[in-house]
Amino acid sequence: MTPDQQFARLVKIAIFMFVMVFGYFMFADAVMPMTPQAMATRMVTKVTPQVSGKIASIAVENNQLVAKGDVLFSIDSAPYELAAEQATLALEQAKQDNAELDASILAAKADVQANQSSAQQRNSEAKRLDALYASRGVSQQLTDQAQSDAVTAEANLLAAKARLTKLVVSRGRNGEDNLKVRQAQNRLAQAELNLSYTQIRADQNGVVTNLQLEVGSFATVGQPLLAVVSETVDIIADFREKSLRGIEPQSTALIAFDGQPGRLYHAKVSTVDAGVSAGQFDANGRLADPQESVRWVRDAQRLRLHLELDHQGVYALPAGARATVQLVPNSGLLGFLAKVQIKVISTLHYIY
Repeated sequence: MTPDQQFARLVKIAIFMFVMVFGYFMFADAVMPMTPQAMATRMVTKVTPQVSGKIASIAVENNQLVAKGDVLFSIDSAPYELAAEQATLALEQAKQDNAELDASILAAKADVQANQSSAQQRNSEAKRLDALYASRGVSQQLTDQAQSDAVTAEANLLAAKARLTKLVVSRGRNGEDNLKVRQAQNRLAQAELNLSYTQIRADQNGVVTNLQLEVGSFATVGQPLLAVVSETVDIIADFREKSLRGIEPQSTALIAFDGQPGRLYHAKVSTVDAGVSAGQFDANGRLADPQESVRWVRDAQRLRLHLELDHQGVYALPAGARATVQLVPNSGLLGFLAKVQIKVISTLHYIY
């Protein structure tokens, strides 16, 4: 075989291999899609105090595992204990004021009865003197004085009733429904709540990170002082939209992390995002801005999948760990090819 024939043969073999590889990737992309655009994410909770004050103690360290309800750090509680004590005294004062008002109401009722009796007596006396005056039995002066005393007695009765009404309104309802008592109870409950806020606790199981605390430093309401990274791992993977035909929740997938080449984790598709930012338009008052392109081949849009590991056993992986995700078809042969494919690709990612 001449050198030209050997070269032509090699060219034919190369073309054949290229066609085979190209055909395989086209076939694999259609029936067993894979993406290297994936990572492990964890929910991160910023821990911020709900009251201000000096840091009294720190109960955790960076990268320490904590459970929901564990104390992370505490704020000096002395000012809040004093506020709670003052609120307790205010509640007792409100009850004492109500007791004094009750006594004043009883006295006012007695005063009304006394003035009512006096008014009745004065009116009777005025009527008697009017009758006597008509028969020339008394003088005009005595009659006028009796009328004046009757009017004064009526005025005193009205004033006594007004004082009683004012006291009753000021007293309000009896028992725990009393307005002043309820206000004092609310202030006490708020003071006790603020006191409980001096113990800052974990809202979820996780790992403490980014701890920025020192005993004696001042903590401000709403200022993040540390973060708790959740133990639960959520895998996000971006696939080309044309590769997601027939993919539904609970579809099987294999995941290989760049830091653990060759080790595969089994997972299920949990959800598919409703869209991406490229499809979000704000009502900004502007006209539409159509995309202009002379390319006949356009970049494929990628959609995001969320995957749930069958066993949450990757606690050592930090949030942001890169991964490769392989969607596994139901066919046994294709499933085997998908497994081989992701192992090869993950090894290559580890190398370069």
